[in-house]
Amino acid sequence: MSKLSHFDASGQAHMVDIANKKTTKRTAIAIGSIIMSIEAFQLLEFNASHKGDVLGIARIAAIQGTKMTSSIIPLCHPLSLSHVHVDFYKNEENLSLQIEVTTETVGATGVEMEALMGVSSGLLTVYDMLKAVDKRMTIQNIHLVKKQGGKSGDFSF
Repeated sequence: MSKLSHFDASGQAHMVDIANKKTTKRTAIAIGSIIMSIEAFQLLEFNASHKGDVLGIARIAAIQGTKMTSSIIPLCHPLSLSHVHVDFYKNEENLSLQIEVTTETVGATGVEMEALMGVSSGLLTVYDMLKAVDKRMTIQNIHLVKKQGGKSGDFSF
């Protein structure tokens, strides 16, 4: 079983020491989705929410979420992100919206948590903006799809 890096030899939680880690370009991609009613999906599809541009605001929330990760996840290092990209994919057949967030940095630690936080923030914002017509929306399947760079190497889901 591999050692968890956020615990010291005595089992106490600590922030990982990255001082001697190699600085490399690191990229992560995460996705997640929200399933909604036909009424909510139509508001999204036709940009008709009384709260405004749902996807535009969710995009900004996703980007902001990536930047706030270390303030919310206690042992994450504050990172200088070099790029964040957000895409949305609507699926009329199953009344869902998928969000994909790509994060990049050049540094000594990865950007997986930032990508995951961006997805979560974006989806929660969609929920917030459409909840007046559908409180049963379901956020699901948030996960890391791919990461590149760093000591542990590349990963694909």
